[in-house]
Amino acid sequence: MAEIVNEIARRRGTAAALTDEFGVTTWLELDERINRLVHALRDAGIAPGDTFAVLSGNRRELLELFLAAGVGGYAMVPINWHFVVDEVAYVLENSDAVALFVDQRFVEVGAAAVATIAACRLRVVLGAQERELPPEFVDYEELLAASDPTEPDDQALGGPMFYTSGTTGRPKGVRSSLLSGGADTPASLLTLVAGSVTGSFGLPADGTTLLCGPGYHSAQWAFALLPMLAGSSVVMRHKFDADETLELIDRARVTNVHLVPTQFTRLLRADPAVREAFRGDTLQTVLHGAAPCPPDVKRQMIEWWGPKITEYYGGTEGAIISLITSEEWLAHPTSVGKLLSTVEAIVVGDDDQPVGVGETGQLYFRNLLGLDFEYHKEPDKTEAAHREPGVFTLGDIGSVDAEGYLHLSDRKIDMIISGGVNIYPAEIEMTMAAHPAIRDVAVFGVPDDEFGEQVKAVIEVEDGVEVHDELRVQLLAYAREHLAGYKVPRSIDFVDALPRHPTGKLSKRLLRDPYWEGRGRNI
Repeated sequence: MAEIVNEIARRRGTAAALTDEFGVTTWLELDERINRLVHALRDAGIAPGDTFAVLSGNRRELLELFLAAGVGGYAMVPINWHFVVDEVAYVLENSDAVALFVDQRFVEVGAAAVATIAACRLRVVLGAQERELPPEFVDYEELLAASDPTEPDDQALGGPMFYTSGTTGRPKGVRSSLLSGGADTPASLLTLVAGSVTGSFGLPADGTTLLCGPGYHSAQWAFALLPMLAGSSVVMRHKFDADETLELIDRARVTNVHLVPTQFTRLLRADPAVREAFRGDTLQTVLHGAAPCPPDVKRQMIEWWGPKITEYYGGTEGAIISLITSEEWLAHPTSVGKLLSTVEAIVVGDDDQPVGVGETGQLYFRNLLGLDFEYHKEPDKTEAAHREPGVFTLGDIGSVDAEGYLHLSDRKIDMIISGGVNIYPAEIEMTMAAHPAIRDVAVFGVPDDEFGEQVKAVIEVEDGVEVHDELRVQLLAYAREHLAGYKVPRSIDFVDALPRHPTGKLSKRLLRDPYWEGRGRNI
């Protein structure tokens, strides 16, 4: 049996481990499937420390692959399923992926992206059913059926390498010092990590987790797979629907769920009859993070669901940094909580010196357990994110008050958070600047009542180009051709000239600030 699920499989047996729209996998079935998957990867010549990529929606096989990486010593790269061909191909090549598993829903994109990646020698379709496979691809179920069901020897800790959007262009892979993959660390360490996380968040053992956010995101991995390693079943949906989510929580007796503020807003707008019928009596913990939550939205959720809602602050690079319960937040509504006992904060002013209690500056953090990260093949960016080895920033501005509560006030880096998704303008600017009608372009976030922020582009056109609505349509179509849909600007404004310093540096704040006037917040 796979080390990280064997005790649970013995205890829970034929109980559901994974449930999606397509079916159910029991704990005993899951254990055997992980064994078969690890053997299949080994038979394909994939060794501990190697990387495989997965382009998949929320389906049971995605978590099977996460678990196989966890005991096989592999680095697994979950790819954003919104990516277009060029973006997927970049991640495959940059990550040195030697295998690609692709959901049949995205097989055309996956096949086109991997066509020129010679190193990616194992190519597998998930949920192929009756569809014809692309050349050089094999069916996932056939791969497992031909593999060895016995427990693999020499299991080793591996884990995900998530790609974040880049501040200066392309996405970059985040390699955790703990979960990088290899043959030297026992896989059982992942069970200890899971126990620590579930204990810190008050997640129940042998509960039921609802996964209703994108599985390629680090938060979904942390709050779905890690509870699973403490015995929680996982019920998942590929797409979030507010009415279905409310019904599913009651029907599946969900005990814990991770949500983002946009999902809160949609739940509050759910069908009144569905809201009225909702009980939620099995829910114990509702986690939210990934984006600032409007205070009135959070207050309404607490009034509706009770004090079950816990907010966290963190990031793919730095994991979880702080927590705040409903009761604490009602008393400290501008805070994202107190630091975990394993995290130290250092607040640095414009003079690069630490500031006093309650004073605002750039936030740096140190994990007291020695955990850190690096950006894959990006030593300069890794260095830029660190004040010193082990002391990193997520790019936020804020303060720590006398009671130890962390407060965020702004972002130093040009990041947009829309619907809980991090979007960096640089890649969008680089893409749009290639259009012949554009002389200069600035991209930034403006307020959005549902998503928190939306992507805005402000454009300076070339001489002789006429500004009209059709030009907007053409430029947005160009962006959609080259970028994932969530990166495409929702609106475009035109200006005579962008405000640049003589050095060429763009004063983006001059463009951004007018959109935020009267909002009482900057992020």
